[in-house]
Amino acid sequence: MASHRRPKKPSRTRATVLTATAAMAVALSAQAAHADTKLSKSEAKDQVDKLYEEAEQATEKYNGAKEQHDKLEKQVSELQDKVARGQDEFNRMRGALGLIATSQYRTGSIDPTLQLLLTSDPDTYLDRASRLSQLSAKQADTLRLMAAKQRVLKQERAAASSKLADLESTRKAVEQHKDEVQGKLADAQKVLNQFSEKERAEITGGDQKSGGAKSGGDSGKSGGDSGRANRSETRPNIPAGSGHAAAALAYAQSQEGKRYEYGATGMSTWDCSGLTQWAYGQAGVSLPRISQDQANAGTRIYDQSQLKPGDLVIFYGDQHHVGLYAGNGQVFHAPRTGAYVRYEAMGNMPFQFGVRVG
Repeated sequence: MASHRRPKKPSRTRATVLTATAAMAVALSAQAAHADTKLSKSEAKDQVDKLYEEAEQATEKYNGAKEQHDKLEKQVSELQDKVARGQDEFNRMRGALGLIATSQYRTGSIDPTLQLLLTSDPDTYLDRASRLSQLSAKQADTLRLMAAKQRVLKQERAAASSKLADLESTRKAVEQHKDEVQGKLADAQKVLNQFSEKERAEITGGDQKSGGAKSGGDSGKSGGDSGRANRSETRPNIPAGSGHAAAALAYAQSQEGKRYEYGATGMSTWDCSGLTQWAYGQAGVSLPRISQDQANAGTRIYDQSQLKPGDLVIFYGDQHHVGLYAGNGQVFHAPRTGAYVRYEAMGNMPFQFGVRVG
């Protein structure tokens, strides 16, 4: 009769070796699969371009929320100061009447109105005291002023409370848009991390200080002329009689070669609308902070052939990018993360319209 032996279990050492071998095989398989699926530079550029565009869309939302938050913060501060000053004035008026009441109390002839002052809340005693006949003319005037001051303080406190609620709402919006921008940039960086430093610069356009030849007198210079990246930040040489647009372009050109950074308004880094706002501000014209509002800052021009140097140029359907027309089909702008303030062909982005300011 044949014996039926139970299969011998592998030793612990042998099991460990088998497990380690299997794990290594899985790891090598995953690495091979990753190597097979590594993006080409062209594919990476498409992904990064899309993520950077989405980041810039979120940047303009962030800029708008930040601007609103800063305005509300200032308004809240002013209202709180106003309430504090009003309360101090009210307290001084009440204190003056309190001194009279103390004096009368010592002589045993305290005015009923002043009794109200010392024992009742302001909303009650002011209303009742105004009807008592024992008031002197000066006391009556003081009480009327106090009543009016109390009403104003109540309104101002309500306004400050409302603004504080709005401020908290905009603070949350700022954080939300900031997180969105940073998330898009982080996703783009993950894609870029697959490549060498040189390849990353090629993909993002960070290897280019300028994307096209300068218009006007410098049109013969190379677009990659790095010497123009070191322009002076002093007032540019603007010809007499130049309009605001030409002056704005000249100021913007002084920032060529500086790095793009979302939310930045100078002087070492810029985003698109921060640069155009600053340039026009230097030329004496106040522009709104974000590109969508700048799109409504003047007369729209839909025919590119009618554009003049310094006109604002708006790109993308949601108007999230803005630059300055530089002539010869070129835009001068702060492009996006990883790139520098530079000239670029208008055809590189979906042009929507120009804006002639003033």
